[in-house]
Amino acid sequence: MANYPSIDSELLRTFVAIADHGGFTRAAEMVNRTQSAVSMQMKRLEEDVMQRPLFLREGRQFSLTAEGQLLLSYARRILKLHAEVMNSMREPDMVGTVRIGTPDDYVMRFMQGVLVRFADAYPLVQVELHCEPSFQLLQRQDLDLTIVTREPGTEIGQLLRQERLVWAQARGSNLHTRSTLPLAMFNSHCFCRSWACNGLDAMAREYRIAYTSPSLSAIMAAVSAGLAITAQLQSLITADLEIIGEAQGLPGMPMASIVLLRNGSTQSQVTETLAEQIVESFRF
Repeated sequence: MANYPSIDSELLRTFVAIADHGGFTRAAEMVNRTQSAVSMQMKRLEEDVMQRPLFLREGRQFSLTAEGQLLLSYARRILKLHAEVMNSMREPDMVGTVRIGTPDDYVMRFMQGVLVRFADAYPLVQVELHCEPSFQLLQRQDLDLTIVTREPGTEIGQLLRQERLVWAQARGSNLHTRSTLPLAMFNSHCFCRSWACNGLDAMAREYRIAYTSPSLSAIMAAVSAGLAITAQLQSLITADLEIIGEAQGLPGMPMASIVLLRNGSTQSQVTETLAEQIVESFRF
């Protein structure tokens, strides 16, 4: 068997940091080393281990050679495997399955980053994500963690954040000027829909429910196309929409609460760790 040199994982970690952060200076900050130490590490990686150049340098600019690109792919896999080994040895309880329930409203806005960070830290844990409206999630007993929207004064569990509901339409659509407002709303069990409709009824503003769906993406598709107005949490309003309100003859909207529920019968170190990351994500 050929006797190949071993590669120090710290060298690979620094190499990946350089590739990810675009240079030696920023990479040095990320790996908590001086720039000269980072340069020495890469010299060692190039000369002692790989025996070929990994970087093409032009002044202060650099790019990866073909060999550098190949090593980068292997380095990411090696470091991921290294993390899996260390996590499974140091935290043997961090295995198994955790079941999360959430309206799809929050998946892209809040949950994407949570899932990526959790998967990186605990790759042996399987995460099941169940997307359903809040009223359906509240009836389930098989979920470990549940995120739901609640009316003010009816909060249960841990409060993640409070936000105001706002009206929104496609930019330039001017649907608010119509005598009968076309609305795109969640299905009839949604209290946000009830708030919106009750507010319009109170001011005798005519409207019709033009589009309904349990899916936020479906509702937003109709709104973005200029077909309807909707009422949603402010953080869910995308850049292609404009927020409208009382100045456009629409009723003011109240605050809503997003809460996290824990299933007391299924709590574990896995679920509590994920819960802590969810709490942190909803703060911003």
